[in-house]
Amino acid sequence: MEKTEQIGRITLDYSRYTGEDLYCDGAVEDELLSIVQNFPPEEYGAKIEEKKSWPILYHLSPLRENIVDWLPMDENAKVLEVGSGCGAVTGALARKCGHVTCVDLSKKRSLINAYRHKECENVTIHVGNFKDIEPDLPGDYDYIFLIGVFEYGQSYMGTETPYEDFLRILMPHLAKGGRIVIAIENKYGLKYFAGCREDHLGTYFSGIENYSQGGGVRTFSRRGLEQIFRRCGVKEAHFYYPYPDYKFMTALYSDAYLPGKGELCNNLRNFDRDRMLLFQEKDAFDGIVEDGLFSVFSNSYEVVIGPEISVKYVKYSNDRAPEYAVKTQISRSRGEKAVRKYPLSQRAAEHVRGMAAACESLTKRYEGGKLSINECTLKEDGELCAEFAFVDGVPLSEHMDKYLERDDLEGFYECFLEYLDRIGYHSEYPVSDFDLVFSNILVNGDTWTLIDYEWTFGKPIPARELAFRAVYCYLLEDKRREKLDISRVLQLLHITEEEAEDLKRQEMDFQSFVTGKRASMAKLRELMGRRIMVPQKWIDRYQDSEAVNRVQIYEDKGTGYREEDSYFVREAYQGENLIEFSIPVSKDVKMLRIDPAMDYCMVKIMGMTFNGQRVPLERRGVLVVNGRIAKPADREDKDQGPCIVFPTTDPNINIRVSALEAGEENLLSVRMEIVRLSRQMASDLAGAVKRLL
Repeated sequence: MEKTEQIGRITLDYSRYTGEDLYCDGAVEDELLSIVQNFPPEEYGAKIEEKKSWPILYHLSPLRENIVDWLPMDENAKVLEVGSGCGAVTGALARKCGHVTCVDLSKKRSLINAYRHKECENVTIHVGNFKDIEPDLPGDYDYIFLIGVFEYGQSYMGTETPYEDFLRILMPHLAKGGRIVIAIENKYGLKYFAGCREDHLGTYFSGIENYSQGGGVRTFSRRGLEQIFRRCGVKEAHFYYPYPDYKFMTALYSDAYLPGKGELCNNLRNFDRDRMLLFQEKDAFDGIVEDGLFSVFSNSYEVVIGPEISVKYVKYSNDRAPEYAVKTQISRSRGEKAVRKYPLSQRAAEHVRGMAAACESLTKRYEGGKLSINECTLKEDGELCAEFAFVDGVPLSEHMDKYLERDDLEGFYECFLEYLDRIGYHSEYPVSDFDLVFSNILVNGDTWTLIDYEWTFGKPIPARELAFRAVYCYLLEDKRREKLDISRVLQLLHITEEEAEDLKRQEMDFQSFVTGKRASMAKLRELMGRRIMVPQKWIDRYQDSEAVNRVQIYEDKGTGYREEDSYFVREAYQGENLIEFSIPVSKDVKMLRIDPAMDYCMVKIMGMTFNGQRVPLERRGVLVVNGRIAKPADREDKDQGPCIVFPTTDPNINIRVSALEAGEENLLSVRMEIVRLSRQMASDLAGAVKRLL
């Protein structure tokens, strides 16, 4: 094998490659290779939607780059990416720094990386085991990245203390002041408690149970990581919290800027597997945030080992059309915070420039009113950004939630009318912020400040329409807000039901405008068909079944059936749809009644014997039911009894025991299939049956 290969401008180094890929995802890697060989990156989104495949999404989504994009890097920086795989973040690193050295076990994955980034002349990919390649690596890297890699330390090192040894080997390769960046799942991430499977093993609660079943992958809690760092002599480590997780991060928090109540509402991200939903993660996160425990239960961590970084918070809005893709960043320097918005593509530059113009127009409109506009300054020296003042306050959405929490609906409507009055000031002025949702307004005493006016248009939009959209978005974010009487809101806004439907359609059109008709991440999850299973529904159904799925026996000894002489057959149900039991029948019983359930149902008698002899269900008078016979007993296969529809919640099957050969001690054995029906379905089925017994 040649020791090097050139793919475009990228060099692949095979000098340490053994000739065998020890890590492979199978045929999907050939599919990925074909895509990157034949399609440019701007078409990956369309291929993701077409394929509806988790591996294609995982490896090719541009959102994967968010986890490294926020880091401030010098354009001449040297970077080492260990476990570069198919190059999900390699391109972002190549755009930000001087040179990227990649290391990966797999030749196939390295080829995918090379083809998708073949225009990058500052990338070298070493193929082979890291332990074999590491001795030849220099010691002057400004950044070393382990993105979804540290958890595989045992596979990389194969020692008794693999994670510590992994770090100890890496640290000498850092330049002075260099940083190691680790992105990894939190074994105690809230999503795992809520019913997501462990990302690597695909099993429930593996990390929470401390990987008691074994396996070669380990994720860690924050404290677990800190203990590893201390054992390695790490002097400085800073924790960041990617949300929803590091794979498709849309927001990044830090200890200096933690999430507020109500922010963490984007939690259904099960792209790879079905999941359970044991509780509402948003509600749980709200309590966790209030109690200061977010660092314990964050789904993922991004740890920067080395000097502190000024960035404290980042929000990505790149699940959009390229011309509107932006990054919002909060940094702290010399004790002062600054908020900046950056374009994430050349096409989005005009969108960012428009924010300064929107600030000027909105400031003129609301001058003299009671809505302040957060100041915006355009910075074009170096990297283009729109810079905003950092505003203290509580989001209006959180402010309004407090009214609902204490059931003060009148207080809510009064606050809503105040909002309507403030945003409606100078409504005839030819400029409007279409996105005047409650979360974009910060309340500090009597000062209400609009902090985000990205979607400002040069035309007047009626305040009632903007307010309706604000309420509509507010309700979508949290089911607990459904106690709000939307009909009263419509009355306050003088909006009819028909107009409300038109405004909802207008909102859908706006979302399509923003996304460029690309499928959102939520839509991609639907396309992939991943289920969300709610065990509470199973429990409720089981509890309901316990009350309904019971077999009750009545005996008539010549005086009729009496409730006080009836009894229930324990464990008659052998599952949701199978009844099987044997009961003793005394010699003085004339008629015996079996109630198979306490609900509308259909029953198929699969077999019935009396003292081991088949009960002749086809004989007139032996079987009497209060339902309709959908199919009589089979005269050919005499073991098969009739199928009966019961349009009643008190179904009963009567057996004339006196017509059977009874002895001193008798045993009735019954086997039936049963399906519960809705009232309407039972009625319709019974009505379709012609024969009535």
